[in-house]
Amino acid sequence: MTDVFEQELLEQLAEARRAQADARAAGDLDGVDAYRGRIIGLLHIAARHGIDLPHTPEEEEED
Repeated sequence: MTDVFEQELLEQLAEARRAQADARAAGDLDGVDAYRGRIIGLLHIAARHGIDLPHTPEEEEED
């Protein structure tokens, strides 16, 4: 079950990163911020469940 949960988190994280990159390319700063929040939220969920997902230091920081 944990493997399935971890895989789902990885897929959602990848999708949020793609959407953030698209928003950045479109100049949509609100979208960039929204997806940044989604990424941080997914990383927090993973950490609460003992799952270490690959991420950058910027992705774990909250403003």
